[in-house]
Amino acid sequence: MPYDLMYYVKAAAAGGICCSITHGALCPVDVVKTRIQLDPVTYNKGMIGTFKQVVKAEGMGVLATGLGATAAGYFVQGWFKFGGVEFFKINIAESVGERKAWQNRTAIYLAAAAGAEFIADLFLCPLEAIRIRSVSDSTFPKGLGAGAVRMLKTDGVLGFYAGLGPILFKQIPYTMAKFAVQGAAADAIYSSMGKTPKDLSQGTNVSISLASGVVAGVAAAIISHPADTLLSKINKAGAGGSGSTTTRLLNIAKETGFVKLCTTGLAARCVMIGTLTAGQFGIFDTVMNALGASKFHFHDPDAHHGGEKH
Repeated sequence: MPYDLMYYVKAAAAGGICCSITHGALCPVDVVKTRIQLDPVTYNKGMIGTFKQVVKAEGMGVLATGLGATAAGYFVQGWFKFGGVEFFKINIAESVGERKAWQNRTAIYLAAAAGAEFIADLFLCPLEAIRIRSVSDSTFPKGLGAGAVRMLKTDGVLGFYAGLGPILFKQIPYTMAKFAVQGAAADAIYSSMGKTPKDLSQGTNVSISLASGVVAGVAAAIISHPADTLLSKINKAGAGGSGSTTTRLLNIAKETGFVKLCTTGLAARCVMIGTLTAGQFGIFDTVMNALGASKFHFHDPDAHHGGEKH
């Protein structure tokens, strides 16, 4: 099997690049989404209306708030997330054998995604805390370095990890849904065509990644939306009263109400995450091809000789 350290480095680099590009490009959308979640009274004109409102009041530059932290944070996160998913997926698949791996591929996707995301979040959390603070507090330094220094002074080291609980609570189900649904959707497209990735051109494989990425993104957005709203709110100074993070989260959840948690800003987020996820899987495959790494796919050991068994 050609899955050596170099393969994982290529997968990690491709993951870093795809997450950094997609999250960086969507930074303006994220700024607007965070504003709507933090202050729905002022920003009540929907996505496009709020976009115009923010630009009119503060100029175009504000849409790039947190771009440095976003690009850096998601490069690091993408590195560990995509690299980690490949690492866990391949190692689990190799240890259980080809047939078992094929039969349990959804479970393997879920386990690999959970493990990789947990590691990635330990690196992402401090950068995300700085980004949300810079979007929600106009007096906060805009640069990543200056923001880190200020946060260390005011909140101490633990301040960087105040949002770790909610980040794990949001990102782990999100990533599990993202990779498992993308895997299942891609498998469904391949089997409907009666082909395997090896039979098709790189271009076709990338477009299958894009299509299955949109499906995965929308599913993942819906599953993780309540936690995303909580995460935006908990980083706003004074939200949810005092006490531990869990107490504050429960207070915020009670104040907001379950339906609102699930629906505030959801349409914007489906568009955002659908585009984002499709972009990520598309760029990931393209970069992997450019680096000359052929991506690992589960395959049915019974499909080689005489028809697939279902």
